[in-house]
Amino acid sequence: MQLSINNLGKQYRRDFWGLKNFSLDIKAGILGLLGPNGAGKSTFMRMLATITKPTEGTISWNGTDVVKSPDTLRAILGYLPQDFGVYPNLNAIEFLEYMAAIKGLDSASTKKRIDELIQVVNLVEAAKRPLGGYSGGMKQRVGIAQALLNDPRLLIVDEPTVGLDPEERVRFRNLLSDLSGERIVILSTHIVSDVEATATHIALVNKGQLLRESAPENLLKELDGKVWEWTISSDDLTTLKQKHIVSGTIRRSDGVQVRVVSNDQPEAGARSVSPNWKMPISISSEVMRDHNSSHLSFSTCRFLRAGTPL
Repeated sequence: MQLSINNLGKQYRRDFWGLKNFSLDIKAGILGLLGPNGAGKSTFMRMLATITKPTEGTISWNGTDVVKSPDTLRAILGYLPQDFGVYPNLNAIEFLEYMAAIKGLDSASTKKRIDELIQVVNLVEAAKRPLGGYSGGMKQRVGIAQALLNDPRLLIVDEPTVGLDPEERVRFRNLLSDLSGERIVILSTHIVSDVEATATHIALVNKGQLLRESAPENLLKELDGKVWEWTISSDDLTTLKQKHIVSGTIRRSDGVQVRVVSNDQPEAGARSVSPNWKMPISISSEVMRDHNSSHLSFSTCRFLRAGTPL
């Protein structure tokens, strides 16, 4: 089982490429696509889901050209887009029955499958309520259920934990882990904890390009001896960000604890620390943030590409 992407690109305007020179070989397991909003993750996933045609490059599933023969992939595909719509007058069961019919699933086994999925996504008590009255998180759970209706060999989920409470987020991560043994799961997110907890490989994406792809532990090893931590005053934080790659901050009573990525000791008093995925960071345009305090600065990913001997 292999999904191969070779020099994939999507041009939207004469001078703008949403994705460019994207090449990746994906095997069974969970691939986490990690990048800030606007990085090109959704463009990539829409092409994999055969919704958007690439401008250039190829996608192949077990040797078959998916661009030329999209039905080959659609038969084994489960897809949850970032913007998932529902019919507000249908309840969850009716909606899933409708989606099963669209997918051409056998009606005899559909009811059992829907009952199982309603349990999996924790919607038993709300299953017969109209979807128009669901919260955003509940609608997202219905979207997860429809993506799993056909027991897909390739599961593509775009920002699947948006709107989920912490308990449901953990439930979904566990579900992905259980599903990943004999299929390919591609998870797109800007929330580091989602991929850190589940992914067997991580692809770092920014500005339409693949920066790196590796196992999570290997990405961290590349920063050994290059992560520094110390405490500064709040007034010095802006200046520090202009001079160094700041991957994380924690505000404390005695100032701001900062974590910086640098080949050499960045400031007197900075101590070398082990890299990890759990350093809280301040909100900025170059940073990926998770409300559950599991974070990694995207500037660190850029550092891997531009400044670290690999």
